[in-house]
Order: sequence, then structure tokens, then C-alpha cells
Amino acid sequence: MARRYDPERRQRIIDAAIRVVGDKGIGGLSHRSVAAEADVPLGSTTYHFKTLDDLLVAAMRQANEGFAKAVTASGAFEDPRVDLAGELAGLLGQWLAGDRTELELEYELYLAALRKPALQPVAAECGEALAVVLRRRTDPVTAQALVALVDGICLQVLLTGVRYDEAYAREVFHRLVPSGG
Repeated sequence: MARRYDPERRQRIIDAAIRVVGDKGIGGLSHRSVAAEADVPLGSTTYHFKTLDDLLVAAMRQANEGFAKAVTASGAFEDPRVDLAGELAGLLGQWLAGDRTELELEYELYLAALRKPALQPVAAECGEALAVVLRRRTDPVTAQALVALVDGICLQVLLTGVRYDEAYAREVFHRLVPSGG
């Protein structure tokens, strides 16, 4: 039997892994569960991703593109006249008001890096992508502090169920980046 050319298979496997983690958590991820979700032979998952960590890295890279991409796309961080703290607080509010499942998945993968060393460089990339954008308007230390604050606010909202308070976020961002920053 001839081998069927399927250039989208790798991407379908990554998408399936994200859905499996979203539905069952990282503990529910296996080559078998992903193959079933992607409707591909089991051998396809191990062909494209030798280990589950390789698959998690690909899934994490894809899942974590969101907020940094939204910040970059806004273009507001290029204009020195735009209030950096206010814009960041507003974008964070939009992000947190979006698909909660996607946000939970992103942070579940992010926190998995605590126990899975293969994910640690990808977790660092996530924060670095946002820091790169923020460094256009501030110094490297402040950019990293803003990234940490964004993570802290997101974790508080996700883990405690408190509503996102944009005025609070704007205030604490202003403490790091006074008006005009």
C-alpha cells in the first residue's frame, strides 16, 4: 500500500494534543490519546514527536503565541505618546475576557515547565516575546517586571476566580511605568 502524503498531519497532531490537554489535562496526554483525537495512526504521533515532551513543546509553542502576538499587533507600543500602562491593562482585559479554556490551557502548559525541564526554554520564550515588545518603550528590567506582573495578574484571575480589575492593573502598571513611559 502506498504511503499517503499528508503535509498537514503534524499540525493536526499538535492541535489534537492541545485539545487533549484542554479536556483531560497534561496527565491525560499520551501518544495514543493524541492519535485518537487527531484520527491518525499511532505511529504518526511517534514519527513526528519521538517523546511526549517533544509534543508538549510543540503544543506549548503554539498555545503561548496569544498575548504577545496581541500586544505586537496592537501597534500601540510603538507610539511613545500612548499610555503604556493603560494600553497594557486594556489588552490584558481583552485577553482575560476571551476564551477561558484557551487561557487555562496556556497557563497549564506554562506551569508544567516546573516539572518538565524540556518545557522550561519554551516557558522562557513566552515571557521573552512580551518583554521584547515592552523594551521598545522601557528598559529591560522594567520590561521583565511588567511580564512578571502580567503573569501574576493572570494567575490570580485563573486560580482564585476573581474578576479582572482593569483599574487595579492600570494602577500597578503605572507604578512600574509612570505616565509618559
